[in-house]
Amino acid sequence: MSNKLFKPTKRLQLSITGVVLEGIISGCNFMVLFKVLELIFGKTIFFGDILRATGCLGIIFVLRLILYSVSYTESQIGGAGVSENLRVGIGDKLRRIPLGNFTKKRMGYYMNAATNEVADYEQILTHKLADIIKFCVLIVVLALYVSLKNMYIGFIMFASLLLLIPALKLSFHLVNKYGTTKNLAREETVSAISEYLLGSQTLRSYGMAGKKNIALRNTMKEFSNVSYQYERALIPVGFAFMFCVYVGAAASIYIAVNAMVLQELSAAELIVIIMLSLFSCKVEASLYVSIVAYRNLLISKSKIAKLFDEKEEEKGSGSYAPETFKISFENVNFSYVKGERVLTNLSFEIPENKITAIVGESGSGKTTIFNLLSKYYEADSGTILIDHEDISKADVETVLSNISLVDQDVFLFNDTIRNNLRFAAPTATDEEIINACQKANCNFIEYLPEGINTVVGENGNKLSGGERQRLSIARAILRNSNIVLLDEATASLDIENELLVKKAVQHLLELGKTVVMIAHTLPIVQSADQILVIDHGTVIEYGSHEELLVKNGKYTAMWNASKLTK
Repeated sequence: MSNKLFKPTKRLQLSITGVVLEGIISGCNFMVLFKVLELIFGKTIFFGDILRATGCLGIIFVLRLILYSVSYTESQIGGAGVSENLRVGIGDKLRRIPLGNFTKKRMGYYMNAATNEVADYEQILTHKLADIIKFCVLIVVLALYVSLKNMYIGFIMFASLLLLIPALKLSFHLVNKYGTTKNLAREETVSAISEYLLGSQTLRSYGMAGKKNIALRNTMKEFSNVSYQYERALIPVGFAFMFCVYVGAAASIYIAVNAMVLQELSAAELIVIIMLSLFSCKVEASLYVSIVAYRNLLISKSKIAKLFDEKEEEKGSGSYAPETFKISFENVNFSYVKGERVLTNLSFEIPENKITAIVGESGSGKTTIFNLLSKYYEADSGTILIDHEDISKADVETVLSNISLVDQDVFLFNDTIRNNLRFAAPTATDEEIINACQKANCNFIEYLPEGINTVVGENGNKLSGGERQRLSIARAILRNSNIVLLDEATASLDIENELLVKKAVQHLLELGKTVVMIAHTLPIVQSADQILVIDHGTVIEYGSHEELLVKNGKYTAMWNASKLTK
């Protein structure tokens, strides 16, 4: 599939043909100039000859203008079409890549591929490919034409063209060495800038914005250094090649002057050959630059192709149609990094239509349980069941269709409140949306200028943290899934917003779903039907609040500590 996406369209192929023809026609100017010079030096020129020469030049100009205008426009449209297909293809591919791949370290890779890499490949199609073909054809035609006048000068022009081979071989080696490093540095820069922009508010609050953000500065400096090394390595090769080409041009001029002295060339032929020799130097310089740039831009193509070759989520190999929503973990082991266990032989059951709270110290594995249940990651071993159905045999979308997640980091699109909520239920009516907002305590919507039609800004930046969190709960209510996951929903909120969110969560809990919550503060879990205490990736205690206090174990110590911090 990816090869089809890279393939230039017929429209683009025709535009490249037009650009090449325009380049060949441009060489006809020298033929007209030669005829005019012959007339001048022959002392038989008339005003009619000047008109005819002017007319020929005018025709050549108009033909070139038409060809260039049409071909350039078509190449841009054709290139944009290929870019569009690539970006849509990348978007479709990203939809099938395991969710666990979307870590901060990988975000720069994916963002760079969909933006800069595709833009670079478009340059190949719209500029470099046509220019390379045009310059090659033009130099060969000019060399053949000059060979008819003087075979030695023609030989020098062909020899200059052959010098491209060693120059390009060395340049390609340098491009492979520095171009790939430069490409990776650009990925890191994209990631760093993205992270910096998302965290700019926090950075400013701690006085780390601007030059004080050392990580971002170092990343950008590294990209600058690699770019400099790339240019520093290639410039000497290009200079050496062009030096040889201009030496060849000087030799051609010397031979042409001698030939004229020996009356083997006319004055008109001498002038045209000198002009063609110098013109060919310019064309060969452009050809060298275009081919080196083409090779460099091919790195972008390989990066995009590599993305398309990434392993996709495995399709479900069996049936998956749970009728009840009891959750079971059976001897589950998991590691983010090989050799560093996060969950170890983890086993527990979560009853249907009950509230289960998961508590434990930071890093104990609470969020990892949610990640596995949501199929963001696959367990290394063991089984995760929903109603005795193994979720490893089901597609991610199928599993997630029964799950609503209320995360502490709420993501909102730069769209209206209505559309942000409709992502959870595309067919929801306005009445259903308003009802969900009321249950989620989103009373702030009444005071917004356009109500549910208010645009929330980039990632909801026009709303407070508590308002975003309540919209997340409204989205979960609207989705009406059988399983609800609450990941520290009241974390990082002020007292007023925490109270409002807790009331919204209570409405969500009253819906009679299978609710699993990660607790940030223990008092919120008191009413849970079951509490699991996680430590170092395994369950060390479970039971109700009262049962756990009687055990006087880890939970009791955490409970007593939470009362001291009030």
